[in-house]
Amino acid sequence: MLSSVSSALLWRGLLAVAIGIVSVAWPNITVGAFVILFAVYAFLAAGSDTARALSSDRAGPLAGYLFLALLSLAAGLIALLWPGITALVLTIWVAAWALATGIMEVILAFWQGQTAGQRAMWALGGLVSIALGVVLILRPDIGALSLATVFGLFSIIAGVSALVLSAQAHRLGTLTGPLAHTPA
Repeated sequence: MLSSVSSALLWRGLLAVAIGIVSVAWPNITVGAFVILFAVYAFLAAGSDTARALSSDRAGPLAGYLFLALLSLAAGLIALLWPGITALVLTIWVAAWALATGIMEVILAFWQGQTAGQRAMWALGGLVSIALGVVLILRPDIGALSLATVFGLFSIIAGVSALVLSAQAHRLGTLTGPLAHTPA
């Protein structure tokens, strides 16, 4: 069990650091990627909602799914036609995400069964996430490019935190003997 936790944290940390470096080095590409990914998601949602509507045999679900499909189609088109507005909305969404995950990480820092170092890393990561959310909520006008840079720095810090937690979990697994080698 500890080995799988260590591996999961290792991959999470490495991916977060890589995403952070790309976000800091190329903020324009990061913002553009966020907007395009959102548009693709919206178009896929529109397609699946249309398929649901056409497979319905009742008028209520047909109308409801067609309405959802139109909303998703409009959201995808708006994202591509007005990427600035989309970037602002994504900034607010990231702020909400950062606050929610940060609060949860701080709560997790106080769960039993963790070392003081693990608690400190969870708490630090959570506080950094909360700070990101608060800054973005207070100043959404800082712009998507600033968000990409701040998100990149956050990802690097969160990635390093996950790598430290991975090393600690691996060390704990190694110290406990056979538990560390149990298949996940």
